[in-house]
Amino acid sequence: MITPGIKNKIMAIVNVFETGTPEGKYDAIAIFPDGRKGSRQITYGRSQTTEQGNLRNLLERYVALGGKFSEEFNAFLPKVGIVPLVDNKGFKDLLKKSAQEDPLMHQAQDETFEILYFQPAQHFFTAEQFALPLSLLVIYDSYIHSGSIPGFLRTRFAERTPLRGGDEKAWITAYTKARQNWLATHSKKVLHPTVYRTKTFLDQMTKGNWMLDQPVTTQGKTIA
Repeated sequence: MITPGIKNKIMAIVNVFETGTPEGKYDAIAIFPDGRKGSRQITYGRSQTTEQGNLRNLLERYVALGGKFSEEFNAFLPKVGIVPLVDNKGFKDLLKKSAQEDPLMHQAQDETFEILYFQPAQHFFTAEQFALPLSLLVIYDSYIHSGSIPGFLRTRFAERTPLRGGDEKAWITAYTKARQNWLATHSKKVLHPTVYRTKTFLDQMTKGNWMLDQPVTTQGKTIA
C-alpha cells in the first residue's frame, strides 16, 4: 500500500535528483542542450519542467490561479515553447522571482507535477499490478525524467509485469538496468551523468529496500 508518507518520501527523493534538496527548489533554473535538435532550453522548478515541454502548461496554471505576476507572464505565454526564451534574462528573472515571492507559484508547480507526472505514473503502477514502494519510485522517476515508461525500453528485456504474470522485482530490476544503459549511451551526452538516478535504485534493490522503510541516500542527501 502506498501511504501518504511513502508518497512524500518518493517525492523527496526525486526532488533531490532534480534540484538537490528533499523539499525541492521552486525557483531553480538550469539550462541544458537537451531540447529539439540539441537546442538549449530552460528547465524550471521543483521537478524541472522544460521550456519545450510543460513549462507553458505550468505558467497557464499559475495565471489561472491568479498569481501575483500573471500579467507579466501573459506577455510571454504566446512565445513559451515556440520562440526560444533561454537567453531572455527578463523571463528567467520573472520565473525565479515568482517562485521566491508568490506561494501560488509553489501551488501551480505542485499541481502540475501531480497531474502530469505522478498521477500517470501511479496509473501505470496500479494498472500493471505493481505493489511495492520502490517500484513506484522507479516508475515515477521515469515519468519525471523520461516522460513515461518508454515502450522501446520495455522491448529490451524479457521480464513481464505482474499483470502479465511476471515477477514485480524482476521487472523493475530489468527495467532499471535497461534504462541505465540507455541513459549511459544516449546520443545526448547531457544524459550520461544522470545514471546516478538508476544507480540509486539499484543500490536500494541490493539492500532489499523495496518497502522504502530504510533511509535512502543520494547526491549527498539522506531521506529517512
